[in-house]
Amino acid sequence: MTRRLILWLTGATTAFWLIAAGLGVSVMRDEFGEVFDASLKETAERLLPLVIDHLHQWQGPFSPQHLQGQTEDLGDEYLVYQVRDRQGHILIRSHDAPAEPFAAPLKRGFWENADYRFYTASAGDGTVFVQVADAIANRNEAITEGGMALFLPVLVLIPVSIGLIWLIVRRTLAPVDDLRRAIEEKDGGNMAPVPSRMLPRELRPIARSVNHLLTRLQAAFDAEREFAANSAHELRTPIAGALAQTQMLIAELEGSKKRRAEQIEASLVNLGHTAEKLLQLARAEAGIGAGSTNVDLAPVLELVLTDFERGDQASSRLRFERQEGARLEGPYSEDAFAIVLRNLIENALLHGRAGEPVDIRLEKGGVLRIVNGVAPLAPDELQTIRKRFGRGATMSPGSGLGLSIAERLLEQMNVRFDVLSPATARKDGFEVIMWFADEAVA
Repeated sequence: MTRRLILWLTGATTAFWLIAAGLGVSVMRDEFGEVFDASLKETAERLLPLVIDHLHQWQGPFSPQHLQGQTEDLGDEYLVYQVRDRQGHILIRSHDAPAEPFAAPLKRGFWENADYRFYTASAGDGTVFVQVADAIANRNEAITEGGMALFLPVLVLIPVSIGLIWLIVRRTLAPVDDLRRAIEEKDGGNMAPVPSRMLPRELRPIARSVNHLLTRLQAAFDAEREFAANSAHELRTPIAGALAQTQMLIAELEGSKKRRAEQIEASLVNLGHTAEKLLQLARAEAGIGAGSTNVDLAPVLELVLTDFERGDQASSRLRFERQEGARLEGPYSEDAFAIVLRNLIENALLHGRAGEPVDIRLEKGGVLRIVNGVAPLAPDELQTIRKRFGRGATMSPGSGLGLSIAERLLEQMNVRFDVLSPATARKDGFEVIMWFADEAVA
């Protein structure tokens, strides 16, 4: 918008200046013509009585050349003249006047050809004619120089005007740009009102409308998060109860009935796992990733690892290394980070080779790596597993949601995320890398 305004304003201003200069040249041509014609007429009328008096007082042999030699040569003349008799013979002429008679007729008034504009003044008896000529080239030169005096400042003022217009437009539209940036910063984790007090009067209704919308969105997000939290509790309780009853039933049954009960148990376990993932996905879609205060995520990482190590699933496969001085601090959500870690570590344990460890490394600069042993994945398979419900060529159980949930939450936390296979400095393996923002790392 700024560029278009500058181009249009500059173009319009330049066009107006050029039109004004063109009109000025046209008016100047007419005015110059009137001034030059008046000068021609005045010169001829003043010369006529002087010439007549001079001719009456002249004694001796008479010739135009003799009379011409009696006057002093003052250089180039702007106006030239000839004094002619009734037959058209030249009696007197100025230094720069041609030796041949002018082409103008011996008739009082103005006359013009391609080279000169003439004015002819005549004596009362019609015996003497004074013809004064003004070269057309002189008039054109005067008009050209006057036109250049009008157009050259325009050429100088065009770049100056572009700079001034750019400065004025940028300063005038600065509140619009500020409002645009403030709106761009709004997402699921930033619902703070847009400042409107310093905005111009024309933009305040927009800011108020945006703030009303943000308030409604915040209320919707809060309701969605509350629903997800309540649903998690409501779904876990009946599934856990059914699972407990099934396990008690398995202890009491034998034979084929026991095997059927064990199948029900496995189905309930998978249902609970899928429900947990769906609820995590709902929370991720609700935008719980961004935080408003700086927190240290390193204790959360250690707590999640401790929970895994206490279970039978991890045993001694987890290996954690933290570089000296490595920290994770910033405006993050501890809850979202815990969900990310649980999903990524669970995937690494579930899909990695059973006999190989899962390496978790926290490095300086806010880099967190999770590596597990697995056959190298093809590039298209890497893209597939990042999609929702996407599963690679694996026989391990799972819903295909863990990586998608983690990526969604990390995006909300403004954490760069990537997956590699083979892993860094290895010929096989699968690696997840998270780059936390440098400014958020103490």
